[in-house]
Amino acid sequence: MTALEKAKALISDDMQAVDQLIGQRLSSDVVLINQLGGYIVNSGGKRLRPQLVLLAAGALDYQGQKHQLIAAIIEFIHTATLLHDDVVDASEMRRGQKTANALWGNEASVLVGDFLYSRAFEMMVEADSMRIMEILAHATNTIAEGEVLQLLNCNDPDTTEARYLEVIHSKTAKLFQAATQIGAVLTDSDQATEQAMADYGMHLGTAFQLIDDVLDYSATSKELGKNIGDDLAEGKPTLPLIYAMNNGSSEQTAIIRDAIENSGRDNMPAIIEAIESTGAIAYTASCARKEADKAIKALAKITNTPYREALLALAEFSVQRSF
Repeated sequence: MTALEKAKALISDDMQAVDQLIGQRLSSDVVLINQLGGYIVNSGGKRLRPQLVLLAAGALDYQGQKHQLIAAIIEFIHTATLLHDDVVDASEMRRGQKTANALWGNEASVLVGDFLYSRAFEMMVEADSMRIMEILAHATNTIAEGEVLQLLNCNDPDTTEARYLEVIHSKTAKLFQAATQIGAVLTDSDQATEQAMADYGMHLGTAFQLIDDVLDYSATSKELGKNIGDDLAEGKPTLPLIYAMNNGSSEQTAIIRDAIENSGRDNMPAIIEAIESTGAIAYTASCARKEADKAIKALAKITNTPYREALLALAEFSVQRSF
């Protein structure tokens, strides 16, 4: 049984309640919202972010049901970002299936994404906690900033590693952080514990994204659920490309720069060779390993329970996975 499967087994009853809540709150009198929203929510994602809410709350011995509401909110926010991302990136495949925008068009995808955001904020009010609303509202705003930062980096081969990490901290890791931090808020934990859970989520989310970057050039399309090199085709200078440009030959650097500037993967064999020969995959994986280790360290003072063990196992899974 994988770490992901063990975590799911531990919180299976809670996740069943979360899935039921998602189905209820996704419901609308507008048929297209039900169709498109249901399609992407049920399209085979890991449900990792809502799981983190449940596991973090469990690790701190939370006894209520409000964590189920927060988990559903987190999933709605994440799903909204996916809908908008796929429109911005003109993506046609996600999780091995056609994207919503490929099936229903950009306009419907953007508007249903807006519906999910607004429904999430309606549900936040029910949580009846200004602190939780503060964390989630700030996270949502930071994700939007990360999207804009990524847009500015697109087709820019001079993007630095620091600029790239700023994007993934904002765009990806921030929602991981909110998910685990709220577990501490729900249990009225002290500031040190809240910070520890927030740090765990931030480092875990960063590790996940860095491994996504690795898989974009080392996994198969079937494993990845999208086409290999899709990030490059969208002009995104991810860490393997940045490292290869900085450490490759002048010819390799020129090929990668041209591909980023022109959103092209015509020279994909040469680009992959450059990534492999410069050690860019190993470097990116080592950066992910450091982030996973920081996530593990953040939980050092949390009481050892099956929930904490699941969080530790997820940190290991983040760097060992192939999908």
